[in-house]
Amino acid sequence: MDDSTRLRAHVTIEGKVQGVWFRAWTQEQAAARGLAGWVRNRRDGTVEAVFDGPPSVVEEMIRACWNGPPAARVLAVRVDPIPSEPPFDGFEVRPSE
Repeated sequence: MDDSTRLRAHVTIEGKVQGVWFRAWTQEQAAARGLAGWVRNRRDGTVEAVFDGPPSVVEEMIRACWNGPPAARVLAVRVDPIPSEPPFDGFEVRPSE
């Protein structure tokens, strides 16, 4: 996939998103969609992720984050596009910030 057909987005999810399997759910959902990137908990109680892949698939994943796993209660999803380089190798759960 060349850079013109890729989108990389930095996403911050707010609400009841820690302690509800949000990171594992995000990894599962992103991998099922063929996205690359990462996810982690932040000290401020949010979950932070980067999704990299075809724009329509990244946008679909961002929409899915508004729901999250069953125990989550999402209040906000902030999205910032970021440069797509260097490329990621797969999707990983990173250690908490």
